[in-house]
Amino acid sequence: MSTGSDQEFFASLALRHCPGIGSRRALLLLRAYGSAYAAVRDASNWTSRGLLAPALSRTFLREEWRPAAESEYRAARAASMERLTWADPRYPARLRELSDAPLLLYCQGDVALLGNPSVAVVGARACTNMGLRAAEIISTGLSALGITVVSGLAEGIDRQAHLGGLSGLGSSIAVLGAGLDQDYPPRNADLRTILNERGLVVTEFGPGVEPRPSHFPVRNRIISGLSLGVVVAEAAAKSGSLITARLALEQGREVFALPGPLGQPSFVGCLDLLKQGAILVEKAEDIVEALRFPLRTALGELPDPRPDFQPPELPPARLPEVLRPVPRPVRTAKRFTPPPPTRPAPAPPADLPPLERRLLDVLKRERKTHIDELCRLLDLGSAEVGSALLLLEMKNLVRQWPGMSYTLFEDDGAYGS
Repeated sequence: MSTGSDQEFFASLALRHCPGIGSRRALLLLRAYGSAYAAVRDASNWTSRGLLAPALSRTFLREEWRPAAESEYRAARAASMERLTWADPRYPARLRELSDAPLLLYCQGDVALLGNPSVAVVGARACTNMGLRAAEIISTGLSALGITVVSGLAEGIDRQAHLGGLSGLGSSIAVLGAGLDQDYPPRNADLRTILNERGLVVTEFGPGVEPRPSHFPVRNRIISGLSLGVVVAEAAAKSGSLITARLALEQGREVFALPGPLGQPSFVGCLDLLKQGAILVEKAEDIVEALRFPLRTALGELPDPRPDFQPPELPPARLPEVLRPVPRPVRTAKRFTPPPPTRPAPAPPADLPPLERRLLDVLKRERKTHIDELCRLLDLGSAEVGSALLLLEMKNLVRQWPGMSYTLFEDDGAYGS
């Protein structure tokens, strides 16, 4: 990190931690001066230039921001966190356009992904199999075309969206509602590891900032802001995904939604979006067609889909076996009657690594098994087993269930057993 970059970083922190300024006023300064460093150096003239009220200028000049800014600066440097300030050429252009763009982003992974055309895929944590499969199909299809999938690293739809994005050229970006050094949600630690290595994780929150409910609506503006459009794969009436959709509309992005089955509470939010004018989609090609012009602008010239790219069709909404209730922890002694498998698992490839093959053998014998039990049976650590399970999940050979239990993919019906 160069001295100039350090100066810009510290000046950005000074603006962020100054009481009363806020991101919108800070952006006013950045646009007037071109950088945070230039703005801070001319703080005594903000009022005469008509940029800020005299009281705010005096507050800044008293340096009430200095203790918090220095603390965050030292913590970020100690953790060697990569950061992009608003003035950095690598800062995503679509995000810079926002009236409340973050002053800086902390990043872990492939920062070049911020320059890709992106589409957000979001939805409910407590989702149905239909929502999961829709997120998988759409995200996999987008990524195969080189489009990056953006989501929020939550469980449920977000997790499936990231997995689909990571399976192709487009890869995936996760936007956190906490600092980069926070392990949240802990159940997605395996996915976070892969995103760090093959995708990108970003946040505007500094080191040590824990996830709080108020952070996620704020975080959602970055998810939509990075994207050309937002796909809501499954959302109930008051889902946080609807906040992302509203923000996308305010930012001039397209909003897409899946219809879902009539009467399914977890799709009520999607139906409301469609009534309000969202574009109905069922597969990646629907999104590409709707975004063809901005995608062509972003890519220079949007290539036609590869001849061999044939995404699977979504199952008809009326099929009862894919509309089962949202999986929840067992609350009573009543046993859940599993539906028939939704589709057979593909045959394992002949060159499957030994550990992945051992895991398949164990799951074939033991059926639904918790990751801790898998570690015990294989006498291996959780990190090694978790990484292998994630790779198997991306190959559609195993499925993760709530509570960190796993089954072979064709053992869909093992849930709740």
